[in-house]
Amino acid sequence: MTNLKRFLVSAASAALLAACSDPASTPPAASTAPAADTASAPADTGSEQPVLSAETVRLNAWFEEVFQRNVARSPMTQTFLGMKTNYDQWNDASPEYEREDFELGQADLAYMLANFDFDSLDESAQLSWRLFEYNAQRAADGQRWVDHGYTFTPRSGPHMNSPTFLINNHRIDDVSDAEAYIGRLRNLGPYLDQNIANARRSFELGVSTPDWTYPPMIRTAQNIITGAPFDDGDDSPIMADFRGKVAALGLPQDEADQLLADASAALRDVVAPAYGRIIALFEEQAETASSDDGIWKHPDGGEYYNYLLNGYTTMDISAEEIHQLGLSEVARIHDEMRGIMEQVGFEGSLQDFFEYMRTDPQFQYSNDEAGRTAYLADATALIDTMREALPQMFNTFPRAELEVRRVEAFREASAGKAFYNRPAPDGSRPAYYYANLRDMADMPTYQMEALAYHEGIPGHHMQLAIMQELEGVPSFRRFGGYTAYTEGWGLYSELLPREFGFYSDPYSDFGRLAMELWRACRLVVDTGIHHHQWSRQEAVDYLATNTPNPQGDVENAIDRYVVYPGQANAYKIGMLEILRLRGIAEAELGEAYDIRDFHDVVLTQGAMPLAILEERVQDYIAATPH
Repeated sequence: MTNLKRFLVSAASAALLAACSDPASTPPAASTAPAADTASAPADTGSEQPVLSAETVRLNAWFEEVFQRNVARSPMTQTFLGMKTNYDQWNDASPEYEREDFELGQADLAYMLANFDFDSLDESAQLSWRLFEYNAQRAADGQRWVDHGYTFTPRSGPHMNSPTFLINNHRIDDVSDAEAYIGRLRNLGPYLDQNIANARRSFELGVSTPDWTYPPMIRTAQNIITGAPFDDGDDSPIMADFRGKVAALGLPQDEADQLLADASAALRDVVAPAYGRIIALFEEQAETASSDDGIWKHPDGGEYYNYLLNGYTTMDISAEEIHQLGLSEVARIHDEMRGIMEQVGFEGSLQDFFEYMRTDPQFQYSNDEAGRTAYLADATALIDTMREALPQMFNTFPRAELEVRRVEAFREASAGKAFYNRPAPDGSRPAYYYANLRDMADMPTYQMEALAYHEGIPGHHMQLAIMQELEGVPSFRRFGGYTAYTEGWGLYSELLPREFGFYSDPYSDFGRLAMELWRACRLVVDTGIHHHQWSRQEAVDYLATNTPNPQGDVENAIDRYVVYPGQANAYKIGMLEILRLRGIAEAELGEAYDIRDFHDVVLTQGAMPLAILEERVQDYIAATPH
């Protein structure tokens, strides 16, 4: 079976599941669900932990040594993991350091192959071996492309990630933590300069974002150094964060004032000049950057795009196959939307219905602070209700808490619509579901359910938090990831609640379809831009015509796909593969099939390439009496 035929079968499975999942056929999920705290603790199966083989224990210990060595090489990873070692430092972003990392990884692979016996390992350890090998091979394949990626984009890069990292990850629990924060400000200049050098090297190779990306990057950089202590305005984003964290310590006033003065000096003397150099780089490159949008324009751009597609999807599938799959899925979802039009009695074309959903005030929160506050409260309530229903769908639950947050003002103009931040592994920080509330017209009410389920539960929080909390699994697996698996699960999690009585409002179910349609259109526009050489405007026009999303949403999305080539394809391909595998399990197991057990198969060994997930599902089918 060709890749394209295989995915068209997957698409048919998705359509069948959606058609068979009638909300009216099941009672509202919350009506029969246990209390909320039932789903907040890890599942207790009542069984003892299996005894690991001696070779598994030895390999896991070695994996941990390698992981800890790599963590010791990354101050930012240490902070993310809740550690306070090298707390005033940033990562080394130089090409020499990156090359050293690569060589260490290849040496690790050679050591593993020479010193451990695969056949003597337990099943989970064999999976660890294969994933370690897979990651090392991807790293080797990627050496050709080390300078082909974008260092700075309007949506990410050290110019915006550095302040976000300080705000979200650098805890201040005592004076030494505050001094380390100031140290990080003082050390930010060299870190940003290394990234500037990386961007220059790529530019000289012929790799740059399109010319229109530079003004928003300049604005974001300027936002970081606007406000006190850079001018007489309100506190700048970093200063506001530092001031709030220091105030929470309750220090004597003179001690607090000295810390604030030291931070102000570091911001003025180091951070402002460094951002000035970044802005100068952007202004310089904007003068000669190409107006073409796809990476086909770069040296060997087509081959690089194929490398990215294979990495993001973890499958060998061509850009043209993805493009055709996208067109097929768009047509299928449009037909399902016409069914909802009939259900609500709407007369007119599908595009008329899209316009109605875009513009009717009943589907929008007010574009003011009251509307934003209401959105956050309603999103939190959706997640709370879903939490009560989880035991109907899952055996295993995350311990980490989940909090809904608004995207910070300094980055909301360039940040995505919504996204998930993992919790701190030590429990010191909850997970965050971020909603971008810059323009409430881009956050319609009918998409709220699907968005909360994708970014929160049963989506990313179920998958990523559970993965982080796995026991007896090497750390590189608990903190790694594969986009098609992770985002495929997120998109699958938008459909799953429909089978348990959610989306009872047809407009909300339309919102679910609109979100799925959005991901199907991504297959078309991402390959359109980077394979078929569409312009940004052609891609914008396709999304605007084929989805109900508002114009601002459409333009923001295309801006993302331009600078993250390949990534957008992972969602739909991952979802379709999970649904295909689930359909196989249901068909072969019959009455022995339990969706909660299937979800354990998917979730309880963490992220993996889709081909390996297929093997796990086949093993589960073979091991289940039926």
